[in-house]
Amino acid sequence: MAAVIRPIRTPQDADGAGAAELRAYAALIRRLDLERLGTDELSRSGRELEHDLAADPYRARVALGAFDGDDLIGIAELEWERDDDDARTAYLAMLGVVPDRRREGIGSSLLRHAERVATGAGRPTVVLSADHGAGRAVGAGGAADAVLRAPQGDATIPADDPAARFAAAHGYALGQLDRISVLDIAGRGNEFGSRLSRLGPAAPYRVRTWTDRAPDELLDSLAVAHERMSVDAPSGAIAYELEHWDADRVRDEEARALAKGRTTLTAAAVAPDGTVAGFTVLSLLADSPAVEQWDTIVLGSHRGHRLGMRLKLENLVLLETADGARERIYTWNADENEHMLAINIDLGFRPFALESVWQRP
Repeated sequence: MAAVIRPIRTPQDADGAGAAELRAYAALIRRLDLERLGTDELSRSGRELEHDLAADPYRARVALGAFDGDDLIGIAELEWERDDDDARTAYLAMLGVVPDRRREGIGSSLLRHAERVATGAGRPTVVLSADHGAGRAVGAGGAADAVLRAPQGDATIPADDPAARFAAAHGYALGQLDRISVLDIAGRGNEFGSRLSRLGPAAPYRVRTWTDRAPDELLDSLAVAHERMSVDAPSGAIAYELEHWDADRVRDEEARALAKGRTTLTAAAVAPDGTVAGFTVLSLLADSPAVEQWDTIVLGSHRGHRLGMRLKLENLVLLETADGARERIYTWNADENEHMLAINIDLGFRPFALESVWQRP
């Protein structure tokens, strides 16, 4: 039987079937994460997915399912900025099919459907991402005819990787490789505190830390830093676009994280004029020993003061106080981002996997 492609229903839908479909969606994401990464510590729960797919004034998300009768056998999740003046790109961050139904064209059908949705939303450029790990070779090196390299950076992925072959077969070009790294943190709180002390004073900057909700007086300049983060990070050959942020969007993001059951820890460097010079964010998943390292940025005019390392250490110390039972932190960095990778390696992050990012020319 040919698969039927349609949007995943959620508990907000009136027909009552959404709760079961959302549970099936979460279960398939967990299954695919275990296959690709060897862990489900980062898998989104049904609660998270429900809030991710809820109405959002800043970002649109569409979750597509491939159904054989009532069975969910494939998924694709597409998102884009709701900025009709500037945004032209949609991001397909999740695409997968259950193992026993592969090579039937279901993944291709999901991709084509997602591309039609993106084009209909005025987003003709589609960026596709895939994870590579759990036993697949990662890192630098390898025979030239056996590996693929992004335009920048030294990391490679096997040329015969199924996700790589799928993307290339559909006309997508490899634009960037991101390193996924992991830091074991259990029992290291004192170590991080000692390293922070050895850095000495932060003058002329001061460091502010908070949990879940930013201080009112920092909201506007924090929004500026978020906006710069969307385009200042290395992007390889991928068309990442400016995200427009203001104080209301910062507050909306905070509320959504809390609704999903996440705790958010932030450390920010404040310049003498009272504005945010840089920040870093840790996101604590519910019902998981894992933490995700999210955005870290120091604005251009404030670089050269070791603020990146200081902010990460400040947040690690805050994490020990907030939830000392956490075991590890995962982070994502462009392979060509040598400065941030050097900070992470110095802290003890080790290679875990790679994420490939593809764009159709």
